[in-house]
Amino acid sequence: MPRKKITVIGAGNVGAAVAQQILAQHLGDVVMVDIAEGMAKGKALDLNQSAPILGYQGRVEGTQKYEETIDSDVIVVTSGSPRKPGMSRDDLLRINFDIVHTVVGHAAAASPEAVMILITNPLDLMTYTALKTSKYNTGRVVGMAGVLDSARYRFFLSAALSISPHVIEAMVLGGHGDDMVPCAGLTRVGGAPVESLLPAETLSAIIQRTRDGGGEIVKLLQSGSAYYAPAASAVRMVSAVLNDEKALLPCATLLQGEYGFRDIVLGVPVVLGAQGVERILEIPLKEQDRAALSKSAAALEPLCRQIDQWLREKE
Repeated sequence: MPRKKITVIGAGNVGAAVAQQILAQHLGDVVMVDIAEGMAKGKALDLNQSAPILGYQGRVEGTQKYEETIDSDVIVVTSGSPRKPGMSRDDLLRINFDIVHTVVGHAAAASPEAVMILITNPLDLMTYTALKTSKYNTGRVVGMAGVLDSARYRFFLSAALSISPHVIEAMVLGGHGDDMVPCAGLTRVGGAPVESLLPAETLSAIIQRTRDGGGEIVKLLQSGSAYYAPAASAVRMVSAVLNDEKALLPCATLLQGEYGFRDIVLGVPVVLGAQGVERILEIPLKEQDRAALSKSAAALEPLCRQIDQWLREKE
């Protein structure tokens, strides 16, 4: 049986980490595309040379040409300008809109039946851009944010509780930015509500650190942004699609009335399988979490309308 084909657009730190983790999990063959001559080819060669040591079965091809990506099963979009210290995700909006619009147009034409996963920031808005540009069915364009933010949240909780993160169930919903919603009301530790295990001020500090999680890493690195955990989060989604897992994950998807919002991309619980987002799960939220989700959606709505205007200008 032929191996699955995964295209990774962008051969920077995130793209290379995505490719490496796809190989490590034996998910398929990878085509890395990058505009920089030699970047994708060099990293592909390096990854392929590690196969005899690490036991990879898949292969990586590096290219500048979208013709090599034809008939991909999954496309992971990582290309774009990274955040710099002091820069918000939204500061990247116009720069990365132009990049994503271009690369998605090429990739979607080459693989019209693929599922597309976005990593580029500002995540929700780039997912909206990709959906409108690709003309894919709604569920086949999905953004990686909630998986990452939830992992950060679970890690911080595990450190505070001195307990394994694997026994913590948590979801971070909303936009991938300052208004993200780590839902304390949905958080369980071994089945127990997290509010029963941590003082309110400690939990509040963890929620804020989760919102600042990416910025904290940007500040520490001083050049570039996080890539190990974002790559792991995207590959978790790739696995759910290729293995048709029907996994319940918080992901950025287009809402058409769900949770009371329409024609915006927002992080919500979804069932992720072979067709991408196969359904959105409307989980009852506590009043505080629902209000925070509404605030997050309100911040994104005018920016989605701005993208609509930019897309009309490109027609």
